[in-house]
Amino acid sequence: MRTPYQPRSRRRILCISPRYAPSFGTFHYSYPLFGGRIRAFMPPQGLLVVAAYLPESWEVRFVDENSRPATAEDLAWADAVFLSGMHVQRPFIEDAIARAHRAGKPVVLGGPSVSGCPEHYPGADLIQVGEMGDSTDAIIRWLDDHAGRPPAQLRFDTGTRLPLTDFPLPAYHLIRLPQYFISSVQFSSGCPYTCEFCDIPALYGRNPRLKTPGQVLAELDALVAGGALAIYFVDDNFIANQKGALELLPHLVEWQRRHRFPVRFACEATLNIARNERVLGLMRDAGFHVVFCGIETPEPDALRSMSKDQNLRMPILEAVRKLNDYGLEVVSGIILGLDTDTPATVDHLIEFIEASRIPMLTINILYALPRTPLWERLAAEGRILPDGGRESNVVFCLPEKTVIGMWRRAIGAAYAPEAIYRRFAHNLAHTFAKRPAYPRNPRRASMRFHTRWRRWYRIAPRRSRSVFQNPRGGC
Repeated sequence: MRTPYQPRSRRRILCISPRYAPSFGTFHYSYPLFGGRIRAFMPPQGLLVVAAYLPESWEVRFVDENSRPATAEDLAWADAVFLSGMHVQRPFIEDAIARAHRAGKPVVLGGPSVSGCPEHYPGADLIQVGEMGDSTDAIIRWLDDHAGRPPAQLRFDTGTRLPLTDFPLPAYHLIRLPQYFISSVQFSSGCPYTCEFCDIPALYGRNPRLKTPGQVLAELDALVAGGALAIYFVDDNFIANQKGALELLPHLVEWQRRHRFPVRFACEATLNIARNERVLGLMRDAGFHVVFCGIETPEPDALRSMSKDQNLRMPILEAVRKLNDYGLEVVSGIILGLDTDTPATVDHLIEFIEASRIPMLTINILYALPRTPLWERLAAEGRILPDGGRESNVVFCLPEKTVIGMWRRAIGAAYAPEAIYRRFAHNLAHTFAKRPAYPRNPRRASMRFHTRWRRWYRIAPRRSRSVFQNPRGGC
């Protein structure tokens, strides 16, 4: 649904999704392998929903700066600029605010970063703290009644959230879906667990809210029509509401079969998903290939200290093997710099990586996010450092040099070519082989062919290209 507010004025809204710094987690350095097709990691789901919620009479233009920067013409066209982003995008959010202000445009800022730390963004003209809801309608009303920037920042706090069942179809028509590494869809919001380092419960609650299966299928239809080949469920935890996941999955299976499996799915879930074989079987049948699990550490005492006991409900290696048995490749999040770490922790981690055969791991150094139990505890202990010039804002129990050395050693061991190829070879034989055979889908085959052609054309010697450019020879 759109906002119920009926505006009197016509407005032109420029939605800008700020860019991310190139990183391992967004596979930025792999994009050239796709023949120039891929320019960004994932569509900015939240801002696309906001764009779809705006009044129908308002013109909306959408720029993802991970694909291209907003131009002077874009800014001149707009009556107001909408921004959203996460903490890691803060420098780019601030840059977008400055550019909008140089063009004389008011900036509306929402999303998880400003909701968690509104004090970080004194330059934004209107800030929305909280999720989409009554505050969004109030901002739309203000923009309808006023032109230009307000004399001082205005803050709009969400009192009543818009139910997920009332969320509009994201404005996928405003972007080019094939330019993304992977597309995205949201089924639920919130997570019942209270991991010490995570801000999801504070931002989105512990009682997961759900969309209907019909909403999800409508979004999948739109994504496939736009050219999506792989879709990531961006839920904070796909099984946060296991009953809801079990109700959704048969619809996904039937949808995939009806359309000859046009996409492959991925999601994020807690490791205890391995205990629910009914869910795993349906995920396999629905075409799920990858599950990101925040394993964090192989050390049980560390998991208990961060309140992540759900990872201990079955032995971690057994849980990984169980997921592999259903054709699901595990991608793991790992954290170093925990209070429980010792110099031996990196050895335990390297041994775990080899034993688990997990091909891809995001190995990070502990960083304290605002509005988390970790932040509150470390702040009380005087162990939060200002941002800038460091890998973390945490005063570690181990010497910082030791933690950084452990981190580099772990990454070096995990991504030594022979090690990562060995782990992928294991998954090829023992995980990928357990996926069902899918019917041939002409659209998928066509997209793969054109991607491979562009990739070949970019790397082939110029003389080889000429055979295809002019098959009769000559200049």
